[in-house]
Amino acid sequence: MEFKVAQIAQLLNAEVVGNEDAVITTVCKIEEGVEGGLTFLANPKYTHYIYKTKATAAIIAADFVAEKPVPCTLIKVKDPYFAFAQLLDFYSKMKPVKKGVSPHACIAETAKIGKDVYIGEFVSIGENVVVGDNTQLFPHVCLGDNVKVGSRTILNSGVKVYADCVIGDDCILHAGAVIGADGFGFAPKDGIFVKIPQIGNVVIGDNVEIGANTCIDRATMGSTRIGNNVKLDNLIQVAHNVEIGEGSAFAAQVGIAGSAKIGKHCIMGGKAGVVGHITVGDGTMVGPQSSVTHTLAPGQVVLGAPAIPANEEKRLIIYRKKLPELYQRVSELEKKLKNE
Repeated sequence: MEFKVAQIAQLLNAEVVGNEDAVITTVCKIEEGVEGGLTFLANPKYTHYIYKTKATAAIIAADFVAEKPVPCTLIKVKDPYFAFAQLLDFYSKMKPVKKGVSPHACIAETAKIGKDVYIGEFVSIGENVVVGDNTQLFPHVCLGDNVKVGSRTILNSGVKVYADCVIGDDCILHAGAVIGADGFGFAPKDGIFVKIPQIGNVVIGDNVEIGANTCIDRATMGSTRIGNNVKLDNLIQVAHNVEIGEGSAFAAQVGIAGSAKIGKHCIMGGKAGVVGHITVGDGTMVGPQSSVTHTLAPGQVVLGAPAIPANEEKRLIIYRKKLPELYQRVSELEKKLKNE
């Protein structure tokens, strides 16, 4: 597939500095540029590559000022990272979309299947399931009884959705994601743990993306809820009765304990953890490997275990680095005092 720089600039409403007729045949990283390649510059750490990249064109910020000659054509936009993402999305949507139902799929007679769907080999669809129009179920997807999946949603290979769960429109679930497994609910009795039946479900909103092997447990009662536009990375654990507000994004290996309520537009770094039965306010940012042990007001930026305001934790990190030196000094002072 080929595009001229002028066509790309028109799509992005961008200014071109250089050859508008240059032909783009692929995309590439700025440090691994190739002829015919389109790259982008968003992180200042990579600025030095713009002066030696072999890419044919680069998307850059409109306010970029070159300090020396640049070998490629420049496509100037307000936000290079977002513009490049738009192009990748445009390109991916031009690829042929799979449609049709495999004869090797197992579909209950009571299931309602929408128009123009794709149902791959060995997909299992239970009783009273509803699948929306233009949805794609790749091989080995399993939908339990009474599951509802919206329109234009993609469930990649091996996704398992337990009974009664609901998935919205325009969602993407990556391979191995498990939606609606039992929450971790047990009551201690006479030295053993007695299972508490988990009779709720999971409700996932629209335009949600869930990474590979991420697990979202069903509620004990009621629903575990994932709001619209939430983005969850790979290997995340969301426990029973958790609520995640719209527009939140969590990196890999985040763990959210039962009944925690996460606000809208929250961000959590990799391996962050949240204890159960607390509230994290809207717009909160939690640093990687941090442990949130108490309710947080909206708009906080926290770091550490237990998580505290990030500026305080950064100061403590500096102090901790100085502890060996301080210990040595104190030991020497103690020796001097004993000898006096």
